[in-house]
Amino acid sequence: MKKTVICLLLSIMALICLEGCKRSEKRDLQIKGSDTMVNAAQKVSEEFMKVNPDIFVAVTGGGSGVGIASLISGTCDIATASREMKPQEIESAKKRGGNPKEIIVAYDGIAVIVNLKNPVEQLTLDDLRRIFTGEAKNWKEFGGRDLPIVLLSREVSSGTHIYFKEEVIREGKKDSTAEFSPDALLLTSSQTIVEEVANNESAIGYFGMGYASDRTKTLKIGKDNTNFYSPDIQHVLNKEYPLSRPLYFYVNGEPAGILKQFIDFTLSPQGQQQFAETGFVPMESEIAK
Repeated sequence: MKKTVICLLLSIMALICLEGCKRSEKRDLQIKGSDTMVNAAQKVSEEFMKVNPDIFVAVTGGGSGVGIASLISGTCDIATASREMKPQEIESAKKRGGNPKEIIVAYDGIAVIVNLKNPVEQLTLDDLRRIFTGEAKNWKEFGGRDLPIVLLSREVSSGTHIYFKEEVIREGKKDSTAEFSPDALLLTSSQTIVEEVANNESAIGYFGMGYASDRTKTLKIGKDNTNFYSPDIQHVLNKEYPLSRPLYFYVNGEPAGILKQFIDFTLSPQGQQQFAETGFVPMESEIAK
């Protein structure tokens, strides 16, 4: 009898401990970073929470650099980024005991936009380089009206800014030190670029293809004067559009628990569909078609 009572008490204590562990388990995720990805990440999170109502997912922007800095400092669970982590960022994370893991979650094309009244329809990568370094200053050089070119760029913490600088301004050359024109206006969000271009016939800007709208004109871009392509799903999938890139999640170490649950959902057909619906290119090509 005594032995039975002891066993019963031990069983009750084990259940209490188990329940306490469940209550203390982290049931929320903090996602921070890329403004390019913020709408897509929010949609994925909303769909995930419908399936998992006991888990709360918070999504904020600020730029890829901000998200990566938050991951390094341990203040977010997932850093969203439209660029790769820099070697110095990885080293900084490791010095703090972290181990950044990179996960490609979708693909993107950098859309270059102008005002609807601008007659220019297409530009080469070299045209873009000349424009955004300030070498070319008037739209008439590209078949447009006699108007000064107004340059709009994302701010320096933006992964899109860094990608554009590396691939357009510096032409993919690792040893180049070329920079944006000092006259370029650095704006805090892709939506701000939409607003400025929509209201200024002289303006030109760029952002992730998910922000393209009928309020502005999206230019066709070519590596040279031979072929020009729009930043759409098929041209990005076929790697024909010259300003195509992956979009990333960065996490600290191998995902486990609800973090793994969320990433698995993101890469599932249901999660990938949210990227397609926000204008990006999902990992599964059959979803994109």
